[in-house]
Amino acid sequence: MYRFASFYIEVITRLATDIWNFIVTIFKAFADILYFNIVDYVNLFLEQSKTFTFLDWFMAVFVFIVNIGFLAFILIRLYQLLRKYIRFNKKEIEKETLLEEISLLSQRVVEVTSEKNKILELKMEAFGLNPNLFSEFIDDEDKEKVESRFVKLINVDDTYKNALTSVLMTEDDTINLQALVKRFIYYSASQLKLYYNEQTIAAYFAGMASSKIIILEGISGTGKTSLPYAMGKFFQHESAIISVQPSWRDRTEMIGYLNEFTKRFNESDFLMKLYESSYREEPNFIVLDEMNLARIEYYFAEFLSIMEMPNQGDWLIDIVPDTQPGDPKRLQNGKLLVSQNVWFVGTANKDDSTFTITDKVYDRAAPIEMNHRAEYVDAPYTEPINMSYDYLVGLFSEAKAVNPISPKSLDNLRKLDQFIAENFKITFGNRIMKQISDFVPVYVASGRSEIEGLDYMVTHKILRKFESLNLPFLQDELDELLIVLDRLFGKGQFKLSIKYINDLKKQI
Repeated sequence: MYRFASFYIEVITRLATDIWNFIVTIFKAFADILYFNIVDYVNLFLEQSKTFTFLDWFMAVFVFIVNIGFLAFILIRLYQLLRKYIRFNKKEIEKETLLEEISLLSQRVVEVTSEKNKILELKMEAFGLNPNLFSEFIDDEDKEKVESRFVKLINVDDTYKNALTSVLMTEDDTINLQALVKRFIYYSASQLKLYYNEQTIAAYFAGMASSKIIILEGISGTGKTSLPYAMGKFFQHESAIISVQPSWRDRTEMIGYLNEFTKRFNESDFLMKLYESSYREEPNFIVLDEMNLARIEYYFAEFLSIMEMPNQGDWLIDIVPDTQPGDPKRLQNGKLLVSQNVWFVGTANKDDSTFTITDKVYDRAAPIEMNHRAEYVDAPYTEPINMSYDYLVGLFSEAKAVNPISPKSLDNLRKLDQFIAENFKITFGNRIMKQISDFVPVYVASGRSEIEGLDYMVTHKILRKFESLNLPFLQDELDELLIVLDRLFGKGQFKLSIKYINDLKKQI
């Protein structure tokens, strides 16, 4: 016991001595640097300076000034950093204090609200009423005061509460489709410095007439995203550009979801723009930028399904399972009706980082290929247009009535369908035939030809399916298909189709 105590006391003594020597050494080092060595430096300088020439003195003064300036700079920087650190700590302390106060106040608000609700329930029970029926006794004015689980959608309601949203068209705005195509090209060129050719814009409007989903695909930098952006500017209501994320697996990533813990709905920008379109009367565009970064048939499945329903009143998207006081005005039993004036525009790149767009999506969409930038357009200054959705749809209906596909072309399409079905086991189908019947008349009314419109649809809706076939064993059938196209529609008339088939043959 005595020996261990002696050992322990000796260890503690040595440790204390070492610590004291360390502290003394540090102070001695500072004393040497700041006092004793400085005296030696001065004495050394005075001794050496006895033999200095004029140039030596000049260099000495210059070096002293530089060193003093450098030392002053270091001291100033240390002062600034110390001051900044003190301010930062002070702000952090104040911030933490405020957060604690906010937390306490929030907790108190919850407690007071809970107490108020309990008092109301007790009062209603005293009168023999069911507290669960409380919402039935709230009038419309009070319902607006109830805290809503939707923030963005309620803000939309407030924005449009007393707003005038009707589209006032002038005589200059009542134009036909061909003039509409040219006016858009001139507007985007003169005001946005974005250039597009007539074929692309005619295909865009014809695609709008044939489907609510438009897919713009091609290489990067060809203006895929800027096209629907310019369309929004042209129709004087900004397009909503939603960046698709690779993590999207279901509709909640795109629409949002009800947080069961906070009882708030996490609203997405997509949902807000979709809801806002119900207040608008002009065409609306919601852009799913780089839509094939995730699997479209997963996160967009519900929209693909409802837009197949013939009754447009059934285009309802489930948002929440029930309706509560304070919910947005245009939710119907927790469902949102997709407005007819909305088009979903997806941009897609073809590379190793993206998913293949499946036939399920392609068959329901109007694809537009953009692999080349349009040439410069020298356009006069052109104003945007005031045009309602109803007027635009009226132009589509008029085009279908005035420019129906000719009986001869329909008969040739059936013959082409029969040949492709027999040799490639791919058929047009009723959905694609309907899209062709809607697309081609509008394409013609936009200033293009019927043959060109048929060629466009056959290439993008039928021939693109050939990529999934075992083409090395179909060399003869492809050669025969080229002969059939020339025989049915005229030699070299189906330019896009012929080019596409020849490109497929090069890959074999």
